[in-house]
Amino acid sequence: MTALVRYHLELLLRSHRWVPPVISYGLLMVLGLSGGDEPLAGHAWSAGMLLPVTAWLVRCAVTAEPPASRACLVAAAGARRVHRAALLAALAVGAVLGAAGTAAVLATGGQSKAGAGPALAAGLAATAVCLLLGLAVGALCNRPVLPTGPYGIVAALGAVVLVLLAPWAPAHVVVRELVRGAEHGEVDLPATVLPALAAAAVLAVAAVAGASALAARRAD
Repeated sequence: MTALVRYHLELLLRSHRWVPPVISYGLLMVLGLSGGDEPLAGHAWSAGMLLPVTAWLVRCAVTAEPPASRACLVAAAGARRVHRAALLAALAVGAVLGAAGTAAVLATGGQSKAGAGPALAAGLAATAVCLLLGLAVGALCNRPVLPTGPYGIVAALGAVVLVLLAPWAPAHVVVRELVRGAEHGEVDLPATVLPALAAAAVLAVAAVAGASALAARRAD
């Protein structure tokens, strides 16, 4: 798997398809952050914007390989592993963006009312939640689950809105908790953020496993 993930990473980077989502994330960070802001609010913005960008990166990764090259790779390594490697490559790029966003919040933010340690822990957890849910959205809204045409794009946009705005969605829960913490000076990690992180991890694993299994079935 390591070699397959590295191959898909190189393919994604050389295709330059990563440039638009990365630039978009950078612009969103510039627009949403300002010097001296409460770090918890900055982490909420950074994590929330990472979700659609990660879903976009997944689309870039699973469509970067030419069909002929993909067919050869599938014949050698199996469709399940090949598709999983593409998803993990997108996850790796998204994780780098998330780390950069967290660093930007730390560099521009002021003193947190909740304390530096709890604010950073909550920010990292929220980033992980949105990263994993972006992976899940991308896995379910692209091939082989959905066509790579406009239907997949519309479905991904709808799913991103749903997981960010639905009150029960893990991304909404953590972003709302960070915003509340910025206002009141405390954030509830054990009761709110960590359960959302666990739920996001389960959803991401299920989405990746399901999409990879479907890729294997359609390759047979």
